[in-house]
Formats: sequence, C-alpha cells, structure tokens
Amino acid sequence: MILPIVAYGHPTLKKKAVDIDAAYPNLKQFIADMWETMYNAHGLGLAAPQVNRSIRLFLVDATPYADEIEGAKDFKKVFINAHITELFEPEVVMDEGCLSIPGLNEEVPRKDKIVIRYVDENFVEHTETYEGFLARVIQHEYDHIDGILYVERISPFRKMLIKGKLRDISEGKVDVDYRMIFPAARKR
Repeated sequence: MILPIVAYGHPTLKKKAVDIDAAYPNLKQFIADMWETMYNAHGLGLAAPQVNRSIRLFLVDATPYADEIEGAKDFKKVFINAHITELFEPEVVMDEGCLSIPGLNEEVPRKDKIVIRYVDENFVEHTETYEGFLARVIQHEYDHIDGILYVERISPFRKMLIKGKLRDISEGKVDVDYRMIFPAARKR
C-alpha cells in the first residue's frame, strides 16, 4: 500500500524517533509499504517519520546508481534502530533533495565517512562503515529519525532565501505526483 508522505512543517518530522523491537505491530507489511511508497515517489531512501511514524527505521535502495556509484550495485537495505557511532572528515558539500520537501534542492555539507550500527529487518545486528555517496544517503535518512531535515544543515542565508518556498510546500502549493500530507494546507 502506498502511504502518504508528510511535507515540510509536519510535527512528526521534528520528533526524535524511538527504537522498536521485533514485536512492532505489522512490521514486515510496514516495510513493504515503505518500499512501495519510496518507489512510487521515485526516491532513493525513505524514513518512517516521512510516512508519519516516529520510529527509528529507514530504508535505502542505491541500486539504480550501480553504474555511477561504487558499492551501489547490491545496496538495498533496511536500517532499524540505527545509530551512527563515528563520523570522519573531510566534510563534503553536495546537492540534496527530499521527498518531504518536493521541488527543492540545496547544497548540503556532510561527513564523507561514517560507521553505523543497526539491525536489519530480521533484527540481525550490523556495524558497517560507509564512504562517499552511500555515507551521504545514510546520513540524510538518519537525520530524519533524529528529527532533522537537510534544510537545517544549510547556511542561515540560504535558509532565509528559501523560507517562502518552504512555507509554500507546507501549505501544499507545490506540484507533486505522489500522495502527501501538507500540515498547513487550508481546508476548503
């Protein structure tokens, strides 16, 4: 089932998400719904807070970038109860977008290498190191489970310049081809 994605300004996007256990209700179905939702919206990753669930779960599928990005060939993963344990210099600036902030992209600084500890969908524990593009995508999704959006990582000047666009997104004044919940949309 395709779930609606919450837009910028929705309170769930600002909450620090909580860890879950294997008894979380309908977890397998929820993960399947998240994959379907992400693919429908043409995303690379999706975090549970983006579909209005404040739990520490996100997923990433980098396989469409297998020809361009080293390590992306078989990179389709579910991250549950993830915690980044180390971040390494240098910091690299790259363009990012977000399904919760449609139609907007900004240059975002992020660490180029990370170590992350998490459990997969079978609750098998992993500790892995990622660099470059994969580290960036994981950090972007990880920020969602910590209640952080990429626009909070850009300069105050850039944020001031896009303030009106962010307001428009929260009000639903944006063209998007997937279901969304707009927190400030006026009821008619």
